[in-house]
Amino acid sequence: MSIQTFMQHMVNGISLGSLYALLAIGYTMVYGILRLINFAHGDIFMIGTYIAFYAMTAFFLPWWAAFALALVLTAIFGILVERLAYRPLRNSPRISIMISAIGASFLIENLGIVVFGGRPKAFPIAPVFAKIFNFGGVTMVSVQLIIPVVTLVFLAMLVYIVNHTKTGMAMRAVSKDYEAARLMGIDVDVIITFTFGIGSLLAALGGVLWGLKYPQLIPLMGMMPGLKCFIAAVVGGIGSIKGAVVGGFILGLGEILIVALLPSLTGFRDAFAFVLLIVILLVKPSGLMGKTTTEKV
Repeated sequence: MSIQTFMQHMVNGISLGSLYALLAIGYTMVYGILRLINFAHGDIFMIGTYIAFYAMTAFFLPWWAAFALALVLTAIFGILVERLAYRPLRNSPRISIMISAIGASFLIENLGIVVFGGRPKAFPIAPVFAKIFNFGGVTMVSVQLIIPVVTLVFLAMLVYIVNHTKTGMAMRAVSKDYEAARLMGIDVDVIITFTFGIGSLLAALGGVLWGLKYPQLIPLMGMMPGLKCFIAAVVGGIGSIKGAVVGGFILGLGEILIVALLPSLTGFRDAFAFVLLIVILLVKPSGLMGKTTTEKV
């Protein structure tokens, strides 16, 4: 394999890993606050992509306005999911909340089929995202350069919010013990709503960028990316924002390189994520950057 070919695969892997990282951050934020796996996260990702699609094709909005609208409406949609599916069960056993999350996921997927139709749709790509660059024999489309930059910018913003703002301090307090946080005067419901809103916004952002990179939309498009990003969050250490990003990059690079180095295993590309999950759970259950905790009963 030539150095140019290897670098081409690295560019593809970093771009894919950045998409996984954006989704994984949403998973890890919700888990960090509620100790809840939001299994509907991948479907919220799908909703954000379709909102952007219809904003551009049905309402003829420019791409930047369509993307902004998708982020806002998807954040609101994620908050509604939390209000309707999770908040009523907050004091129920964990298994009840998990079942509700799985039910919400299937409901959104099937509603997507009814509302959007089962036929694939082509996501419109603005020329700014389709420019081709060549650096030393390595070909890159502009969206491949934009995706990692967007991921790192939002990572920096979230780390700043969590570590240097009052809202972030409240989020950290709620993640430790939300009953104690409530006694200290923190409005736990507001913090949880904020967390779901930010997580859903990131899902929409990942969905829009996914549509630009893989421009075929179907209502079940969030299922496999959602599972993989959950795995990325576990690999990096679920509950750790930086860990989610690391896990996303590991998963993206691993998927691309396993196909590049072992072409005979191309059909097992998706299996790599699940093998990696098993290995991590056996070797370091808390993830690469996670902390070992004791489950409360």
